[in-house]
Amino acid sequence: MRQAPSPSTGKSYGLARVCRVWGIARATVYWQQHERVMSDARRGPLGPCTDDALVAHIRRVLEASPFPGEGYRKVWARLRHGGLRTSPRRVLRLMRAHHLLAPTRQGRPHGPKAHDGTIIPMQVDTMWGTDMPATDTREDGQVAIFIALDHYSAECVGSHAATQGTRFEALEPMRQGVCTYFGAFEQDIAQGLALRHDHGSP
Repeated sequence: MRQAPSPSTGKSYGLARVCRVWGIARATVYWQQHERVMSDARRGPLGPCTDDALVAHIRRVLEASPFPGEGYRKVWARLRHGGLRTSPRRVLRLMRAHHLLAPTRQGRPHGPKAHDGTIIPMQVDTMWGTDMPATDTREDGQVAIFIALDHYSAECVGSHAATQGTRFEALEPMRQGVCTYFGAFEQDIAQGLALRHDHGSP
């Protein structure tokens, strides 16, 4: 396309104009034109044997093991014990390439609520957040400071300091905020208010 002549001027479009109209980087075009020839072999010193011979040694170690699955570190240690000195990264690379690694747990999917939604609501008194930093004092030593903030306005709705950072002390900023912004502290008075807390160690 860059060599095609323009009907109005008769000149070729050129690479810069074509890339600008198509929305691609010229560096990508240059890289694709001069495609590098990559070798499958790893650069650097080869070690005591070739990759194929090392894979054969790894397979023998795995077959001799009484366990159904072995990690690459144990395989590397058994190779060294047998007199074959190589790097653990090379053992890991070859075991990964030949699907010889031990099976690992993938974990359960977290579902859509892990990343969907937002923590900034559309109005005040819809979502509050709470956290607990700690500080040192001269008289009481380390004390816990509980705070509660409105996620929409970033306004502090309650704060409380206590020598013991228990879950009962953590509710005090909530009580203060509900009394101030909802008029009283009683059952079902703050319906629709969500509370978000930090998942740190405190």
